[in-house]
Amino acid sequence: MAEYPLVDNTIFEADEEYIPQPEPEPQAPAWMDGSVRIGIHTSIAGSYLNALESAKKLGANALQIFSASPRMWQGATVRIPASDAKAFRTRREELGLGPLVIHANYLVNLAATQPMLRTRSIQAFHEELVRGVALGADYLVVHPGSRGEASLESAIATIVDSIKQAAKRVPLGKMRILIENTAGMGLSVGSRLEEVAAIVGGLNREIGGVKPLLHVGACLDTAHLLAAGYDIRSEEVLEQTIDAIDRTIGLENVPVMHVNDSKIPLGGRVDRHANIGEGKIGAQAIGRFLKHPRLGTMPPEGLPGRVFLLETPIDEPGDDRRNVAKLWELAGVEGPEAEKGFSMLTPALKRAMEKAGKKVSSRHLPAKGKKRKTK
Repeated sequence: MAEYPLVDNTIFEADEEYIPQPEPEPQAPAWMDGSVRIGIHTSIAGSYLNALESAKKLGANALQIFSASPRMWQGATVRIPASDAKAFRTRREELGLGPLVIHANYLVNLAATQPMLRTRSIQAFHEELVRGVALGADYLVVHPGSRGEASLESAIATIVDSIKQAAKRVPLGKMRILIENTAGMGLSVGSRLEEVAAIVGGLNREIGGVKPLLHVGACLDTAHLLAAGYDIRSEEVLEQTIDAIDRTIGLENVPVMHVNDSKIPLGGRVDRHANIGEGKIGAQAIGRFLKHPRLGTMPPEGLPGRVFLLETPIDEPGDDRRNVAKLWELAGVEGPEAEKGFSMLTPALKRAMEKAGKKVSSRHLPAKGKKRKTK
């Protein structure tokens, strides 16, 4: 065996010793640069990638999607193939879209008192969290649910516990759960800001000096605010409402705003969205909302990365594109260029959906794996 003699230069100086370096602090995503973020709910029909391409073509720089069919329990357990999820994350980064918001299944009722419905809702919301992490979502929005015969206080406690149960063993990473305010129909929880704040506070509260595992916030919808009795059309009441949001939930805990006009008048307690400028809120009030410094994205008053998302109807092909353009206009900012003539609703799809008696909106287009046949 050959011998390898020691040589003098194998002696290291003290300053050459390897010292492990701490991991670098994670960098904030590009969409948190203080720029205005305007998005729209886009369809995942055919492929998750289609939702990204639609958002880009419509002139948005952010988006919201469903991760599976929103009105079917069968879709609640869908898992996304790793290759599809990776392709989605890669393409989103290429297009520079952010934040990405996922809206949970409408059937999920986190306040349910019936054991079977509650169990099913917790399981379905757990799967929403799993899919959200896979897709690299920044936020997952969920409606609190309906309390049935339970008291409001009991329902809020149930919602808090249901979310904790659903989030067990799911490493959420950067993804944040957001509680959406409601219009107040029936016995739904969350039409008052105080109710949303109680849920958020219950999930974020330290217990025995131990910080919570979840960092939960809120998503506020303009149409729901009006229907619930908050007259955001009035400049004075808008200021009062913003103060109330800050006092109860905390403006720093509201990174997502659903900006929809409303077919329902003040206090109507029904959730019906209208195209921007064609409802009971009106373009002027929505413009005031978008431009308010405390609701914006620029420090010190605004929250970098806050996004304004559309969930508006598509009555005619191109309504989606026109609503995005209208939000940019009302915000007083020049947005990305949209693809001329593009719409998620094609004339053929419109005819097929009308034939099936379906009302059309960006949230009601066919879900992944549920393409509609057109002749």
